[in-house]
Amino acid sequence: MTHQDEIKLSTQNHGEMHDITSEVERIVADSGVTTGIAHVFNIGSTAVIGTVEYEPGLTRDLPELLDRVIPPSRDYGHEQTWHDGNGHSHLQATLMGPSLTIPVAGGSPVLGTWQQVFHLECDVKPRNRTIVVTVTGD
Repeated sequence: MTHQDEIKLSTQNHGEMHDITSEVERIVADSGVTTGIAHVFNIGSTAVIGTVEYEPGLTRDLPELLDRVIPPSRDYGHEQTWHDGNGHSHLQATLMGPSLTIPVAGGSPVLGTWQQVFHLECDVKPRNRTIVVTVTGD
């Protein structure tokens, strides 16, 4: 059995994070799958899907770390081509990845107590995001 649904988000700022765990849990429950996988995918090349302990310290630390590792700069090749200020956004999102696969057992995503699913906006302008969740299994 396969079930697919979407999560819609509007973001305003680079580094903005959203806890999407409850939406993923709802989609898994709606799927009727008891054992399988849930694949969570951000459409677009400047945002991230991952897991973290979603708390204020880490929601600040992760974007700050990415800005230290891949800082905003006009020197990226992307900037030379497009001049849109988001070369670092593409690189940060590529480093972290646009998707996550989560096991499903007992009709629920298998996540640790302190493990939530997040969306991280890496772009420098407001975006309307679509996250596709595909649940497959029995």
